[in-house]
Amino acid sequence: MNEICPCGSKQNYTDCCGAIINGKREAGSALVLMKSRYTAYTKADVDYLMKSHHSSTRPIKERKSIKRWAESVKWMQLIILNTWDGTSSDDEGYVEFKALFFENGKINQIHEKSFFKREKQKWVYVSGAHF
Repeated sequence: MNEICPCGSKQNYTDCCGAIINGKREAGSALVLMKSRYTAYTKADVDYLMKSHHSSTRPIKERKSIKRWAESVKWMQLIILNTWDGTSSDDEGYVEFKALFFENGKINQIHEKSFFKREKQKWVYVSGAHF
């Protein structure tokens, strides 16, 4: 079955974020990592969420609650609002996004400006400021 990637690319999941989540390809930018992390939330793939999180801020103790919450909501859409740096020639970058989801009978959103940096030559999520 050819599943469309939840990140909004309109590409096949296996060729898009699935290849990054499954370790077949590295995220080449902060934006691509952001999209793969959103997709991992839609799949409740906590292993990837932990792996793609900076070692200094990785929420290991929240692993079970993250999985439980990610499975409890219906993910609807990722909207990228802006990016700053985070390209293949940068070591740090930011992505501002909205992630829409359905929970407890209503539509909610996460609106965040996420901070990414390279750790061991790979893009990882460090932290985010919520709006």
